[in-house]
Amino acid sequence: MEGLFGTLIPQVQHALRKEGYTVPTPVQSQAIPPQVEGKDLFGSAQTGTGKTAAFTIPMLQELANNSEMPERRQPRALILAPTRELAAQIGDSIETYSHFLDVSCAVIFGGVSQRPQEKALNHGVDIVVATPGRLLDLMGQRCIDLNQVETFILDEADRMLDMGFIPDIERVIAQLPNDRRNGFFSATVPKAVEDLAGKILVNPVRVTIDPEKPTVEKIDQKVLYVDQSKKDELLIDLIRKRKINRAIVFAKMKYRASRICEQLDRAGISSAPIHGDKSQAARTRALAEFRSGKIKVLVATDIAARGIDVDNITDVFNYDVPVEAETYVHRVGRTARAGAEGHAWTFCSKDEADLLREVENFIKKKIPDEIDHEFHRESILNAVRTFKTSRRKQAQKKNKKKKPKQWALKRKPRSLKDLSD
Repeated sequence: MEGLFGTLIPQVQHALRKEGYTVPTPVQSQAIPPQVEGKDLFGSAQTGTGKTAAFTIPMLQELANNSEMPERRQPRALILAPTRELAAQIGDSIETYSHFLDVSCAVIFGGVSQRPQEKALNHGVDIVVATPGRLLDLMGQRCIDLNQVETFILDEADRMLDMGFIPDIERVIAQLPNDRRNGFFSATVPKAVEDLAGKILVNPVRVTIDPEKPTVEKIDQKVLYVDQSKKDELLIDLIRKRKINRAIVFAKMKYRASRICEQLDRAGISSAPIHGDKSQAARTRALAEFRSGKIKVLVATDIAARGIDVDNITDVFNYDVPVEAETYVHRVGRTARAGAEGHAWTFCSKDEADLLREVENFIKKKIPDEIDHEFHRESILNAVRTFKTSRRKQAQKKNKKKKPKQWALKRKPRSLKDLSD
């Protein structure tokens, strides 16, 4: 192998070649070298940019270059992830890249029996990938000791913040040895995330890969104006007419995600919901069926979907306009990966005009209107336009008030004599 991948240890190169990876992504090119050198890293990168490999590969190199038998209950590396799905996917990545290495890994999360997790820890593992809640439970039961951790990675820090995990993370950090290497990854960097990074990292190298707008420009985006009561029919109509085989539908509430699935199933479109009220077994089964193509549509809430990383998603549907404009980027970033085409459809009802405007302000782009469908409501489109116009006038009026008064500009400067008096 040539380039960056050619500098890695042979065992990792073999694993990459086995998976067909020959060229690193931008985040991998920038993030792997400083970590291999033992430096802390602050990475701003979205899901789908190859960031998981960007922190697992350096970790595996470190462990391989300093091979020791892991002690019972004392892992040498710890990765924290916000969701069960993301933790499981990181575990899968480690298994892939360590195929030719003698490195062991345990994935720890709630919603399932902890007995197998305890058994793995008692046997001794090099790497633990965990969600904060279950890790703290096991720490409290003295099933795991973090004193031997040499490398600590925090992934999806902004989602940790959204989910209220920052106090839990601080409790975990308090139990880590001071002499360790750290990696910190976040798609976005609000002040609270910046503050948390300051508590973890020491003189970090900073890598930023389009943290706010990952793949938005590559996606064919459309907004459709529709009554709330007609959104199900519009969704079914689009899926049928476009012959969509792999799509994610985002809903803002758990009960709504389940109800959308019921409507899709009645229409003969295979689907499954994934949200916090579903058991881990149900979520894992839904993801497996989605990946295999057994079901065409996954209907998810934002928190449950954040850890999902599935290739070849052609369409993303914003059944509800997201309450937080930033979430729009996370949602639509599920499609148009690895150079593929992708489509994002946003359903906007009358009550969502202000949310749509916030999204467009955030991405600094007007989302094109799609009015060529039988459920189009011109009155909603007009209401949105009126709303945008009124807000724009308010902003202009506010800016006009800030202008200095003309009399103040026309005052003559005081003479030197005046100044000396």
